[in-house]
Amino acid sequence: MFQHVFAEMNDMLDEIIKSYPSAEGLNKQELLQKWNLLKRMSDGMLDEWLMFEEKMSQVGEREMDKPASLEPEQEAVTALPELHLECFSRGQGYFKLQMYPQAIMQFSRVVTDHPESALTRFYLALAYLNLEQMAEAGTHLQQIMYLKGSPRLKGLVCNALGCIQVKLANPEAACSLFAQALQYDPTLTEPLYNMEACRLNRGKLQYANQLTTLH
Repeated sequence: MFQHVFAEMNDMLDEIIKSYPSAEGLNKQELLQKWNLLKRMSDGMLDEWLMFEEKMSQVGEREMDKPASLEPEQEAVTALPELHLECFSRGQGYFKLQMYPQAIMQFSRVVTDHPESALTRFYLALAYLNLEQMAEAGTHLQQIMYLKGSPRLKGLVCNALGCIQVKLANPEAACSLFAQALQYDPTLTEPLYNMEACRLNRGKLQYANQLTTLH
């Protein structure tokens, strides 16, 4: 499941090892940023794996005999067939490595066969947003609002649409969308941060920090 992620990480690390000794200026700085990204991903994966192992060790045979019970929203996400596709998993790997064109290619394949997949379209929209391709991002975000999705996902979509309005220099429309995001899910912190950043006209917009809450 994670082989392609580690393959991409290894390729990126090989590039750093090969190019860094002779790199200069901006190129050297970009390689250093890639190394820092790999370090953060490696540390994060290790931490998550250790927590997973700890949870596994706490589950006895008696617990495994009990029928599984999930929250309705968790059941809905788990039941989505597209989440088990290799191209979806590859898209996630590319997305985490900030390789957005490659992520778009993989997620687009998923959407071709599963046009109703709100989560895949959200990944696509965020990838386009990171590439400053506002029209493409907005198209997928608007389509999500007509699909079945949890209030949290709809809130994150409104937040991302608000970020697009900020980039288009429409602060009033942006703040309205941030407020709408909070109506869908009052526990979201990103819209609150973005509203303040919009009001002060400074600060970096946040639109993907809580993506992991959808998994």
